[in-house]
Parts: sequence; C-alpha cells; structure tokens
Amino acid sequence: MLGRAAEFIRKNLNIKNNPVSRAWHEARERRNQKEYERRTQMTYAEIEAEISKRYEAIFGRKLDWDNPKTYNEKIHVSKLYMPTPEKTRLADKYLVREWIREKIGGQYLIPLLGVYDSFDEIDFDALPDKFVIKCNHDCGSVTLVKDKNALDLEALKHKYDRAMSRNFAYMGFEMHYRDIRPKILIEQYIGDTINEYKFYCFNGKPCFCFATFGRRNVDLSISFYDMNWNLLPFTRPDHTAYTGEAPCPQKYDDMKNIALRLCSGFEHVRVDLYIAYGNIYNGEITFTTANGFGKFMPDEWDYKFGELWPFDNTVRRKVLAQRTKP
Repeated sequence: MLGRAAEFIRKNLNIKNNPVSRAWHEARERRNQKEYERRTQMTYAEIEAEISKRYEAIFGRKLDWDNPKTYNEKIHVSKLYMPTPEKTRLADKYLVREWIREKIGGQYLIPLLGVYDSFDEIDFDALPDKFVIKCNHDCGSVTLVKDKNALDLEALKHKYDRAMSRNFAYMGFEMHYRDIRPKILIEQYIGDTINEYKFYCFNGKPCFCFATFGRRNVDLSISFYDMNWNLLPFTRPDHTAYTGEAPCPQKYDDMKNIALRLCSGFEHVRVDLYIAYGNIYNGEITFTTANGFGKFMPDEWDYKFGELWPFDNTVRRKVLAQRTKP
C-alpha cells in the first residue's frame, strides 16, 4: 500500500505547490539521508550481513563469502574487498574516456559537450536542443533531454545537487566508486532507441554478449549470445526476453575485437558498446553487473559464469585481518 501511495503522489501531486506532497517528499529525503549516513559508518561485518540478507531473498540461498562459486557471489566479494585504483579510474565516466582514447582511439567516444563541477555551472543557452546529462561517479543519473525548452530546471537541479553530494560507493557498497571526484557530464544525444551490446569478459577475453533491443523503460528486451552470435539458452528474469530472431550486427566482429582489446589484463570486466548511425561507441566499463543481484534463469548459468572467473579469495581474508571498515 505504501508503495502505491508514493507512486500516486509522485505522478499526481505537484511537489512545489501541494503542501501534502511537499511534506511527504521532504520526509522521504530525510529518511534517505539518514540511511546514507548510516551506510557510510558500517563495518565489513555489517555490510556483509546486509548484502547477505538481500542476496538470500533474491536467490534463495546463502551467500558464501568464504568460498564464492557463482558469478554474483564473486561480484559481492570483489566489489567490497578489491576496489583497485584501476577499477576506480575506469568506473569514472570522465577519466575512462582518456583510457578509451589510449586503448582504441577517440572515435569510439560519444562527443562530450561539457564537464562541470556543479549544476550551477551549466550554461543551458549554449547547449543544443537535445543532449544527455549524467554524473561520472554513479549509476542511474542519466537524463535524456529531447527538448531543452521543456526542462524543469528546478527539479533537474535538485536531482543533480543530490547526486553530487553523495558518494555512490555507499549506495550499494561498490567500493571502487569511493574515490571518484564527482562531475556532471553533458554528451551529444545519439538517440534513445539504440541497441547495446555488453560483452562479459573473463581472463582477458570476451565470452558472452548481452544484447539489448528497444527503448529503456519502454519496450526494452534482451538476449544472450556466444561469440558466434548463437542464441544462448538463458536470460535474466528482471528483463523481458527478446522473442525475435535478431540478425547478427553488421559490425559484430569489430565489436568483439574492441572488447578483446579493452578487457586485456582483467580477470573479469564487462565492456558495453553501442552502434549508432553506423558508428561503434563505448558505453561504459563495468565490474559489478547488476551490483551482484542479477539473477540468471535457469540458475545454472550463474555457476557457469562463476567458473570462468579466476578468483583469488585470499584478498578478502587479508583485508579483514588489517581493518574492520572500508
């Protein structure tokens, strides 16, 4: 009931002009801030307990921190205990651009229109009618702007001021985000109906392609393929499975070669690529797919992915022997 009431308020009441809606919104903000502050003070033991509780609710089994076997178990151990400086650099959506440029060339980068340390620095008059806004230090702060004249700048400022004030590492305990200096990026708009190809790479080579079709939050569907574009017999229950027979992308071999070059030296990484207007663009470099809560269907593929990840769990024991908090 509370969830439906919140959704009704969000859709039907104007926060700025309705005192009931405004009070509800402010109370929610206070609760969120209090929860965020609690997370920044948690010990490793408390974090593990919180993650384990959610993991068991989703997967129906306990998370084995001592001997992780599944792909999602290994994500949780890795995200908490292995936040290397290189992962931090590549998770930074601004700094990763230079790394991409060094590895494969600037032609694979979506053109950047501006970089800002705060929302107030943005000169919207100087921007085109369409563009994309995102933060460099988090996930989910993307705004597709199709008509800047229709923007609610007050609401947009609130969104990005809040995002810039929080360390994303403590939202889901993906600790390689912790040392990213927050910035707001504005990129060229390349469309909202763009197929995306996410290459799961293990031990320095791409092994699977997670393809998305359609528009995010509208009619998005997915399929998994091997490196020869053969459809694989599993999906993720949090997405709609694509039911058609998708033709192999014209530049699939090029994308595979790019993924191979970008994943070199990593035990595991996911390389995301787009094709827009005949060009290949890098989406992001990801180390924690679905934050370790991306269920496979059937479940056996969680174990198959995990087997491909050469995992050294002694790192966790060494970290816990030295300190109690991240």
